[in-house]
Amino acid sequence: MLSLIERWLKEAALEAQEYVRLTGAALHALATRPRYRHDWIEQIDAIGVGSLTVVLLAGLFTGAALALQSGQTLDQFGARPVVGRLVSASMIKELGPVLTALMLTGRIGSGIAAELGSMMVTDQINALRALGSDPVRRLVAPRVLAGIVMTPILTVIADFVGILGGWVVARFTLQVNSGLYWSSVTRGLYIADAWMGIIKPFVFGFIIATIACHVGLRTRGGTAGVGKATTMSVVAGSVAVIAADFFVTQILMSVLY
Repeated sequence: MLSLIERWLKEAALEAQEYVRLTGAALHALATRPRYRHDWIEQIDAIGVGSLTVVLLAGLFTGAALALQSGQTLDQFGARPVVGRLVSASMIKELGPVLTALMLTGRIGSGIAAELGSMMVTDQINALRALGSDPVRRLVAPRVLAGIVMTPILTVIADFVGILGGWVVARFTLQVNSGLYWSSVTRGLYIADAWMGIIKPFVFGFIIATIACHVGLRTRGGTAGVGKATTMSVVAGSVAVIAADFFVTQILMSVLY
């Protein structure tokens, strides 16, 4: 039993060490030349534009469901007109960043892990090294940059669409006046809330991309290994996003409020 625990701890420490090493190499590749700008643009398009539909749908129905449920709760206190304040604060500070990150983990994290994992088991990564090309600079850095850049943009879109979905429910289901809803939205937001909703996605995007790349480059065992790497990428990315949300929220609350 002790030997199993010792082996598990060693493997966990090795994975953490390799993840930190890969993260440092990716940041160094982003800051130095050569830069493969075509790959950057390609990954930004794949991660950003390709994920727009799922982010729009998730944000819309999340905001609508939040307005519907909060409206019934606020009725107990005669506070239905402030439903806009609750929807906007919840979407911008918490639900928008976290749900967008989880959607990207499922779509982008799994895709990156599967792509890089397939390249590993078919020796394409070794072929890049044989040709004198750095796999981290060529494959990892563009994906990390795209995750850092596009996650905040997608989060802002999800926030706006979620508030819009809340307005639809508030106006046509809860019978809240449109002007009252939008004035409640603006009165309920503070600059610190906006900063929190903008800073979090940068952290989440970095975590999603680096974990997916790390898992993909550690793939072994043929096609079965690719499937395991894809699953591991989604699970590890989702857990990391939720854990990071707690710590980032705690730090930002102590700094901004």
